Formats: sequence, structure tokens, C-alpha cells
Amino acid sequence: MKLADSAIITEIDRRAVVDYGIEPIQLMENAGQGVADAVLRALAAFTSKRVSVLVGRGNNGGDGFVAARKLKNAGVEATVFALSRVEDLKNDALSNAKEWARMGGETAVISTPEDLENSKPALRHSSIIVDAIFGTGLRSEVEGLAASVIDFVNGLDKMIVAVDIPSGIDAGSGRVLGRSIRASFTVTMALPKVGLVLYPGRDYAGPFEVVDIGAPRALIDDPSIRYNLITAEMLRGFLKPRRADTHKATYGHLLVLAGSPGMTGAAYMTAMAAMRTGAGLVTVGVPQSLHDIMEAKTVEAMTAGLPETTDKALGLVSWPRVRELLRDKAALVIGPGVGNRNDIYLLIEKIASGIECPLLIDADGLNAISGDVSFLKSMKAPVVLTPHPGEMARLLKTTVKDVQADRVASALKLSALTGGTVVLKGASTVIAGTDGQIYINTTGNAGLATAGTGDILAGMIGALLAEGYSPVEASIAGVHIHGLAGDAVRDATGEIGMIATDLLPRIPLMLNSFTRKANG
Repeated sequence: MKLADSAIITEIDRRAVVDYGIEPIQLMENAGQGVADAVLRALAAFTSKRVSVLVGRGNNGGDGFVAARKLKNAGVEATVFALSRVEDLKNDALSNAKEWARMGGETAVISTPEDLENSKPALRHSSIIVDAIFGTGLRSEVEGLAASVIDFVNGLDKMIVAVDIPSGIDAGSGRVLGRSIRASFTVTMALPKVGLVLYPGRDYAGPFEVVDIGAPRALIDDPSIRYNLITAEMLRGFLKPRRADTHKATYGHLLVLAGSPGMTGAAYMTAMAAMRTGAGLVTVGVPQSLHDIMEAKTVEAMTAGLPETTDKALGLVSWPRVRELLRDKAALVIGPGVGNRNDIYLLIEKIASGIECPLLIDADGLNAISGDVSFLKSMKAPVVLTPHPGEMARLLKTTVKDVQADRVASALKLSALTGGTVVLKGASTVIAGTDGQIYINTTGNAGLATAGTGDILAGMIGALLAEGYSPVEASIAGVHIHGLAGDAVRDATGEIGMIATDLLPRIPLMLNSFTRKANG
């Protein structure tokens, strides 16, 4: 499913009018009808049928006037509260405000603090409040009277239905612009907005439903729209069931370079996640002094002891043996638990210059190369980078706050710097493809905020690369199924106390649910 920011939805509206001859007032009518329908469904749970509709001066306010009209016609006691004078409205929003007045609809203007005080009793006695103050075009911080209105409404403990996006949320990043309505749910037009699926906007929006406002399907599905919501249907479109006449070599041999003293668990979890995701064979390369420990930990995965540095870690000294191991491998994962040493940077640099199969760099591997990532752009083989926000901040030489303020821009920037596919982990993981396409994942929960879940994800994506999926496909399937596995653990035992290895038995259950459906 495609996602839109403000510019994209404006272009869809423009082309619907210019290229297809659809009247803009019809689009607004359809939007308002969709909001009214959603509110009417929600009102079924209330004895009182009072609805207050907060409107601003833009098209979002126009949608609110249409919704109020539809609700009044359905017998609902609807009142509009306008945060601007009606005469300040323009075009179709003004037309709908006038139509609302002609049918006897009540509009209370809130243009001063005194107006707000006078409006508070009616707002308090509403069953549902509809938020149509600001839409996707909001750019500036919410201040003054609008901020006061939002603060009051948020404090009422009422059901709030946001129109298109909660007022105060940036449609492209999910950032809170000073203040934001905290909606019970959101009714969004034509396409979900990026700000509805990225935090903190996702937290303010609640669940969302999409209204078909009549924009042609060709505009909604336009491949040039770079934002994509990862869905089950997307995975069913490319995940393949296993054929009967196959063997372990069919599904690839993954090499994992991981571990250092005290960190063999990272190597183990990466390897086991790869096995659970269907890799035909997995070999774990660890420092020679840790080989016996690794052999004792693993059963299905093979192990290889590698030449090590004086502090018992992987490094440039490991390269000759790594080069030998790579000869029959379908993909390589490097980084989990290797430690952040200059020698790791030198080893990754050597690997990047000589590797022919896909390379995934994770965890300490990312920290090791954070001083200079430019060498990755000259790689012939595809590369996948899987940073969490802290690692991303080091790679981009910025702060975690800046990364989180615009996760999409951060992922795109690192992809451009490295020529690789970037998986920016965290709540609502963002994947940036080398073609500029963005994929956002919404599975998973706070229980995954525990040590080792990143190692699990690295093994999953590595296995999918070894099985022949493209870097973007492997990343999409990996993060979505990883999140579903975490959700399955949450549903069984809760979020608190979840540990990374809890995911392992759930991974094949989630993965096979897609391939079974794909196979009919």
C-alpha cells in the first residue's frame, strides 16, 4: 500500500481535477461523507448523539463542514466550532460553510480566549469531537489559541476523530509541531499519510481507516510514489513456497562473522535466526579462541575458528581464511558482537572490495565503519545496513534526536552515501531502497526493546539474502516477520520479560503462514 505526504496528496488532488476532470468540491464531499460514516458507526456505542466538529480555515475544515452536514441529516445533534471567521474561508471550504448555514447548521466561532471559554460547556457535553482544524499542509508550530483549543480537547477524555491526520502532526515525518490532537482514531483520505505510521504521529493518530474520495486508482497506485506501507499482501506477492524437489543447497549457504569475548551469544542468535528463516546451511565464523564455545552452543549451524587479533577478536588477520570461506557462500552477515575495533574496519573494507555475494553489516560492524562509509559505494555486490538510531547517528555524524526527528530522511541519506539498502530499526522500522523507495513497517511491540533482537533480525535478513531474495525483499520480509514473531510472543506472555530467543520458534510459524497462502 502506498503512503502519502503533503506534496503527494496535493498532487493527487491536482491531477484528479486536471487530468480526470473531477470537481474538487466532489472530492471534499466524498471526504466529508467518509468522516460522517465513521462517526455514525462510533456513535452506535453512545446514548447521547452530540457531535462537535472543530474546523480550521483550510480544506480540512471544509471536510469538517461536509461531515457536520451529513451528520445533521442523519439526525445527529452536530455543532461546528470554527477557529476562524467564516468569511476568511476560501473556495470549496467557504462553499460548504455557506451550505451548512443554509440548512440551519450552527457555527460557533472561537477567535478569542473568551470564545473558547464560552464554547467549553458544549464541548464537554459532546459524545464525539471531530478534529478538522489543520490538515496535511501544516508546516508551522501550533501556538496561541489553536494550542489552547487542542490542550483543552485533549484533556476532556472524549472520543476524538481526526480528519486526515491529527491536527499538529507533520504528515511527512510524524513529528509533533508544538501541539497535537491525540485522536481515538483517524479517518484519512485517499492514502494513509506517512505521519500516521511513524512515531510519535502514530501514537497520536490511533488506528486509521482510509476513505476512497474518488481519486482514480492510477493516481493512488502510482509507482513514482516512493512511500510504501509494508503489508501482508506485499509479502505474499514475493515469498515463495518450497518445492518438493529441492535440497539444502537450494536455499543458500550463509556465512556469519560474529562474536568476541563475552559476545558469543550474538553469533549464536544470528545463526539460529538464519536457520529458522530457512537458510539451507549456516556457517558461523568466530575468533579461534572462541571456537570450542561456539561449537558447544550450536547444533544445526556449522562453525569455523578464524585467525584472531591479540585481543581475541576478528580483524584484518582473519581475511585470508574469510576469503576461503566466502567461495561457496550465498550471503554474508558481519558485525553482531564483533566489537568496535579499527581492525574490524580494515576487515570489512577488505571484504567489501572482494565480495561477490550480498553483504549485511550490523551492530559493531556499523560502529567500526562509522568513521568512513564511502568505500561501500564502490562495492560490486549489494550491501544491506541495519542500524538502530544510535548507530545511524554515528554513521551520519549527527544526533539520535535528529535521526528520530526524520527517520525517512536519515535512511535515505545513508543509502545515498553508501549505495546500499538501509534498514533503520526501531518502532516503525524504515527501509530505504537504492532506488529511493521507502518501506515502513508497523508490526512489533515494545517487548522487542531487549538485547539480541537486532542479532535475530540480522540473521533473518541474511538468510533471505542467501535464499535469493533481493536486498529490499529480504529486508521487507525480515522486519515484518520479525515484528510478527514479537507480537506472537507478546500475545502469549506479554511484553515485559520478552527475550530475543523467544522469537526463534515463532519465526517459521509466521514465515510459513505467508508461503502457505501463496501456495493456495
